[in-house]
Amino acid sequence: MEKNHVRNMTAIAVMTTLMCVLGPLSVPVGPVPFSLQVFVVYLSVYALGARRGTLAVVLYLLIGCVGLPVFSGFAGGAGKLLGPTGGFLVGFIPLAAISGWFTDRWESGVVMQFAGMLLGLGALYLFGAAWLAKVAKLNFDACMAAAVYPFIPVDVLKIVLAILLGRLLRRRLRAAGTQGESPER
Repeated sequence: MEKNHVRNMTAIAVMTTLMCVLGPLSVPVGPVPFSLQVFVVYLSVYALGARRGTLAVVLYLLIGCVGLPVFSGFAGGAGKLLGPTGGFLVGFIPLAAISGWFTDRWESGVVMQFAGMLLGLGALYLFGAAWLAKVAKLNFDACMAAAVYPFIPVDVLKIVLAILLGRLLRRRLRAAGTQGESPER
């Protein structure tokens, strides 16, 4: 039991670290940069399950809040959450929870997993665009046009890649003795 607990903690730490390493890499394209953060969140929940994957996301956000430069553009600090892209950062939590729930519930149903990841993405976009509208004092439609619509094709590709890599990673983690969360049926 204790050995499995250590393996679970290690898997969460590895995915959190991956977010910290890949999260800062971004390409600025307006108020919201293109980054790998969404991809790593998807990969984390696919590999670890909803609960542990969401925990990895929360740990990532906490690490960034204390000031380590793990957010896009090598930024950190609580001020980043209060800035224009803060809603997208906070939106990683519902993205992870929703996507992870679908991934756990329909472990062999790729179509449902994809649908769940799209729903999670919708929650992320809603949080992000609403916060951007509030902080930048723009209307919601303008925020959607600037910070959501251009990202949809790339984010859908991230979902596909996360499903392909996540299935492999999840199998490997289980083979190593780190059991993913089993679906409730």
